[in-house]
Amino acid sequence: MRLLAGLRDADRALSEQAASRVPPGVGKVLSAVEETAEGTKLWCAAAAAMSWRGGWRGRKAAVCGLAALTMAQLISNGLCKQLAERPRPPKEWFPRDQVEDRPDSSSFPSGHTAAAVAFTAAVAPAWPLAGALCTVPTAMVAVERVQSGAHYPTDVAAGAAIGLASAWLTHRAPHLILRHSQPLARLPRARCAPI
Repeated sequence: MRLLAGLRDADRALSEQAASRVPPGVGKVLSAVEETAEGTKLWCAAAAAMSWRGGWRGRKAAVCGLAALTMAQLISNGLCKQLAERPRPPKEWFPRDQVEDRPDSSSFPSGHTAAAVAFTAAVAPAWPLAGALCTVPTAMVAVERVQSGAHYPTDVAAGAAIGLASAWLTHRAPHLILRHSQPLARLPRARCAPI
């Protein structure tokens, strides 16, 4: 109980600080970046640019990023939001009018953050420069989700964890599948008995 109360207090303190300390001009920039990330438009455009300009490495980075993003969206929006049903942060914590535009779905976890972190973390090993460039809008999306009142900081942290796990699974899945399928290949093949 103390842990949950501590998390609630930290959520409130961080949310109120983000809402009051982010200057209005910066808030507008954050909102613009979040708008382009809505529906994964920003990440799909980044993947297209990587494929076009990056050759084989760019195409690999794009595929890894989009695969991780898809997995993160399925986990965060398709599974976790259906199970959690956490209400959005209270409107009185946020002085701006943006709180009126937030969705009605569960607050936990942040699907925007999950997608952004998944894409960036999956792109980085395949093409480090592109991954480094993607960290800027990823961080902006995460901050905007708290600053605008759409999510608690713990929702954003959970979304980031889902994104990192999705990126890790995207890179590890082929190796895990190959490793677990090799023992099956060594088994003697079953033969049908003659009828």
